[in-house]
Amino acid sequence: MTNNMDTSILKKDAITLLKQMIATQSFSREEGAIADKMDVFFKDKSLSPKRYLNNLWIKNTHFDPSKPTILLNSHIDTVKPNSGYTLDPFNPSEADGKLFGLGSNDAGASVVGLFSAFRYFADRTDLKFNLIFAPTAEEEISGKNGIEALLPHFAENGIPNIHSALVGEPTGMQMAVAEKGLLVLDCVAMGRAGHAARDEGDNAIYKALPDIHWFKDYRFDKVSPLLGPNKMTVTVIQSGTQHNVVPRECHFTVDVRVNELYDFDSVLETIRSQINSEVKPRSVRIKSTSIELDHPLVKAGTELGRTHYGSPTTSDKALMPFPALKIGPGESARSHTADEFVYIQEIEEGIDLYIHLLSKVILS
Repeated sequence: MTNNMDTSILKKDAITLLKQMIATQSFSREEGAIADKMDVFFKDKSLSPKRYLNNLWIKNTHFDPSKPTILLNSHIDTVKPNSGYTLDPFNPSEADGKLFGLGSNDAGASVVGLFSAFRYFADRTDLKFNLIFAPTAEEEISGKNGIEALLPHFAENGIPNIHSALVGEPTGMQMAVAEKGLLVLDCVAMGRAGHAARDEGDNAIYKALPDIHWFKDYRFDKVSPLLGPNKMTVTVIQSGTQHNVVPRECHFTVDVRVNELYDFDSVLETIRSQINSEVKPRSVRIKSTSIELDHPLVKAGTELGRTHYGSPTTSDKALMPFPALKIGPGESARSHTADEFVYIQEIEEGIDLYIHLLSKVILS
């Protein structure tokens, strides 16, 4: 079977689904309602979705365990709308070729784009690769009940190791071939409490200041051609209980973005050797990732005129133990902004490009 669906139908259905997604609150860890609605939508399209927690997944019709599998993944959760909204974030409205609404750009457009590409190929019998479409939860908080929980579930359901993935995020349909890793550090400088009016105590704030300045000024040696240097930013400081007490503790948080030339252990070793404060990483899960430029997915994108770059933002790509290419309609700069939107044309062109890119890889 080599006939495919009419892309005009796919594009119309994609907009319908995206509007349903916008209209349904789906904050991280609260994706149950949107998962329910998407499950119904998929079944109405004669598909057979499966569900694990708030994650959905669908296999192509003629799934063959002897073939490698390409995962098509994006996320269904959103951040909460910020105070700058002038439009109803849950009302999918159109104006000037734009579709407005929370999650429209990040990452609803990618979800419906990948879904459309999956449908285009789902019933074919001449695929060299299996396809799995998986819209998943908790990406915005790097949660453990999203793609990280789903991947072992695949193995338990007879799906062999996944060959590679397309991860849908707003990249302007250019190829994000690398991502910085994320370390969030909780640091504590310890002093000794005393009365501020007398020469007592050992001020923890003053002890923290040299360490905070070190984070501001230190430069790691290795600079990535794709991701640039490592970046460290102190983002939160908390200390003291009242005006006349010398504080015993000063807590501060550091956001560390790590390029692919360093592992987290070496970064932590450098930091601990240079500062006096206690350092505890919240997690070491969100590691830097990259996909080789000669990977079939990247080569296919290059042949279609796509450029490649290194992304400063993280995604569920970091949780995948196989090569993954981040690419999707929309623009990263619009993510988490007030009156979020995506152009209808971006969605339609994204669907076409996903289809053309996959065609170069999965067709015999």
